[in-house]
Amino acid sequence: MKRRFLSFLIIAALFVPSATFAQDTSENVEASDWTSSLTGKLAGSQASFQNWAEGGVNTLAISSGMDGRWEKAKGPWSQRYDLRLAFGLVKQDTLDFRKADDAIRLSATFKHLGDGSLGNFSPTVAFNARSQFASGYNYEENQFAEARPLPQKVSDLMSPGVFTQAAGMTYRHNKFLSQRFGLGGKQTIVMIERLRELYNLEIDQTVRLEIGLEAFTEYEKEIATNVQWKSSLGLFAAFNQPESPDLLWENLVTMKVNSWLQFNVEWAVLRDDDVSKKFQFKEVFTVGVIYSFLET
Repeated sequence: MKRRFLSFLIIAALFVPSATFAQDTSENVEASDWTSSLTGKLAGSQASFQNWAEGGVNTLAISSGMDGRWEKAKGPWSQRYDLRLAFGLVKQDTLDFRKADDAIRLSATFKHLGDGSLGNFSPTVAFNARSQFASGYNYEENQFAEARPLPQKVSDLMSPGVFTQAAGMTYRHNKFLSQRFGLGGKQTIVMIERLRELYNLEIDQTVRLEIGLEAFTEYEKEIATNVQWKSSLGLFAAFNQPESPDLLWENLVTMKVNSWLQFNVEWAVLRDDDVSKKFQFKEVFTVGVIYSFLET
């Protein structure tokens, strides 16, 4: 419990400066200065078979999520805060519930718009954090140097937690596509001692610090009526490992059927030599009910 509480404090500490920066010193800030959205999603599926000649596996799947964005452009600065939370469980036949999806994503971006003397270039400072809510397990093979029984716990809240900071220039090609280049910092935190070897940390090392060059590309567009595609590609090359940059490419396509029904397709590609020499892939398909808590 203490470890989880400390983890939440670390996440909060990263974004306290962002939240403070977001508050205008003027007492007359109008709500209309902000463009805000916060949407919740809930999806589920169930299949049951009994004396079914063609066969089948009894399954139950539940997933939920929340996406939020807060933006303001006033004076020489624009600022944006993004939130993405996701969690899902699946159960097959006599097996216990297993985690199917788990994500905590937080980001804050500040751009100096200036007087336009730099054209489409904007000085930018950005912060990102990612982790997960619950324990993750490997059910198929040993991941540790010594043999351990299966299933093996391989992750948990803030194990790992990945935080990045970047300072550089953003070039906006158009309202759909932008690219950022600059210096970056990365911290990989593993609070659980026995999991540290999986993320290339020493047994007595809680945090691995890296400094390097960062590039970030973001694309967001309605590609068809009620179909939105969000894509981001992040590259980070540490100065001590320039030959093997970290890569994270995340994509989300949302298809809105009506005001309360939505179909989501998500896929991601991750490459981090400190974790695995192989590319890691993730795919999630959901159909569920959506509810807008905030829309301004």
